[in-house]
Amino acid sequence: MRYLPLTGADRAEMLRVVGAPTIDALYRDVPAGMLHDASAFALADGKGEFQVEREMQAYARASRSAGDGPFFVGGGLYRHHVPAAVDHLIQRSEFLTAYTPYQPEIAQGTLQTLFEFQTQVALLTGMDVANASLYDGSTAAAEAGMMAVRITRRNKVVVAGSVHPHYRAVVRNQLGFAGIEVDLAPADPRAEDDIMARVDAGTAAVIVQNPGFFGHVSDLTALADAVHAKGALLVVAVTEAVSLGAIESPGAMGADIVVGEGQSFGNMLTFGGPTVGLFATRSKFLRQMPGRLCGETVDADGRRGFVLTLSTREQHIRRDKATSNICTSAGLCATAFTIHVAMLGEQGVSHLAALNHAQASLAADRLAAVPGVTLVNDSFFNEFTLDLGRPSAPVVQRLADRGILAGIAPATLDGVEGDTDRLAPLLVVAVTELVTEDDVEALAAALAEELAA
Repeated sequence: MRYLPLTGADRAEMLRVVGAPTIDALYRDVPAGMLHDASAFALADGKGEFQVEREMQAYARASRSAGDGPFFVGGGLYRHHVPAAVDHLIQRSEFLTAYTPYQPEIAQGTLQTLFEFQTQVALLTGMDVANASLYDGSTAAAEAGMMAVRITRRNKVVVAGSVHPHYRAVVRNQLGFAGIEVDLAPADPRAEDDIMARVDAGTAAVIVQNPGFFGHVSDLTALADAVHAKGALLVVAVTEAVSLGAIESPGAMGADIVVGEGQSFGNMLTFGGPTVGLFATRSKFLRQMPGRLCGETVDADGRRGFVLTLSTREQHIRRDKATSNICTSAGLCATAFTIHVAMLGEQGVSHLAALNHAQASLAADRLAAVPGVTLVNDSFFNEFTLDLGRPSAPVVQRLADRGILAGIAPATLDGVEGDTDRLAPLLVVAVTELVTEDDVEALAAALAEELAA
């Protein structure tokens, strides 16, 4: 039975109050191509439970796992090995919750894990303090932009071309709705992007990514100094958390805010989500940090305990005082992150990062030797860009039909602004510890065949 508590008159009154002539007007900011009439879905009639199980089993038999063949897809989410212990531990009753631990007396397991999570993120990013997670890396980047606007009292955010196109789109949309100017530099791995030419007296923050979307690794120290000289903040996005085990931390290079995606630790791809957003900053900016902060304390008997010590979101305080409208977190994914990092330890994280880079270096050399293929990068961690000399999207599709997931054709992604012709021949390839030499050989051979045809 449908639950429709509002009458037609109720809905009409609500529309009048918000100033919308029709319900459709509420969706005016959604791109037309994303809206569908209900009839477009052609949903079948309901079925019994055993019938649904039978259909789902048939789908499962017809599906092919990404692990069935060579896998080189990255671009913000990465295929890493997740120890079986992670899945076992997150199902324990003291951890198995994805929601906010409002009652500390019965949520000590979750609160302690989030406290450890914050500590790990702060250490990895080289920052003073981290929050208890956000939804994902892209929304964390948008939150960082709004935080910078609050701190500097300026109203412009510059986003470098090195930032993932999806992150750029989320920043543009979320800040745009807040009335903040967003200046997006072109996404082009070959361009000498003088990001400082876009920074003026009204700029609150510059958002860059390291390693960049096209794989480049940069020393951001000079950029941080230049940004600070203009009175702005430097925000560094990290989409591949494993890289923090090998590259100088953003904090050590002068970042004011570090955001990122923590999926690589403890969280499998699972068709693109859920994931866990990382957010860390300097102590002096703590009060403007979005989300929640778990802290350590003692109870009346002097015993160690954990509580929420800072909640600057609108669910907890007056809306006009809130720093964010985020009303939950990726708590279970953060727990998985924490367990995986704790299992690895500092040396293990560094070893995993070194293994990723070594595998990627071997793969880059082999693939660059394929006739017609050019390696674009002069530096990278575990992801690099190839120029195929022809549109990469059809090549990627044909290789996928052969069971080889070759990477990402950046020109096909949402959030890529400007002339996509310069991006059309590019292929972004990710190589993690799970990629074997046989996988690389299979991709190299298939690429050679495709480009020779």
